[in-house]
Amino acid sequence: MPPFTVLHVCMGNICRSPMAERLLALAVRERLTRRAQDPARAEELVHSHSAGTGGWHAGEEMNPPAARQVTSRGGEVAGFAARKLRSDHIDAADLVLTATADQQEYVVALRPDAAARTFVLGEFGRLMAAVDAAALPSDDATPEAVYARGVALVAAAHDARLGASALPTDDLDDPWGRGDQCFTRVADEIEETVLPLAAALLP
Repeated sequence: MPPFTVLHVCMGNICRSPMAERLLALAVRERLTRRAQDPARAEELVHSHSAGTGGWHAGEEMNPPAARQVTSRGGEVAGFAARKLRSDHIDAADLVLTATADQQEYVVALRPDAAARTFVLGEFGRLMAAVDAAALPSDDATPEAVYARGVALVAAAHDARLGASALPTDDLDDPWGRGDQCFTRVADEIEETVLPLAAALLP
């Protein structure tokens, strides 16, 4: 059921997954603006949220260097609070994007039936490039159309895996405790997947 729901997962939910959450939301708003549609409708079409495999930062704001990356790119950080991943978060997600292969395994161990819709973020970016966008359903900017297109995109990306595991290079480095240069690189790598994802959902 709409909206198409993307769950981003990392370890503590204060650096990588919040950046991915908010940068995807920003990308969806930008796609709507390009289509001369109201960007305030973004949440009706795509729900981007996140959680961490560990709960030790629960309730905290985004790590300041991560927040700087989001705001410097035009995104919003208000209202964010870290939380621990729960099974119901996975159940409600149409696509789960993890920062690393270890976190992908954690998600699938919690919910084995989510394996076909759980990817390392960099892996999903690679696989999307192999998907024939013309074969996806209608590109209308309605909740139902975006949902159908998203579900079909995830299924096509899973088929493109051909049973192979993610590559080591698909992982996002953990920038926690490191400098702004590292956060910039990680945010750039996140955008390499979330920008094409938003473009595939709203071409």
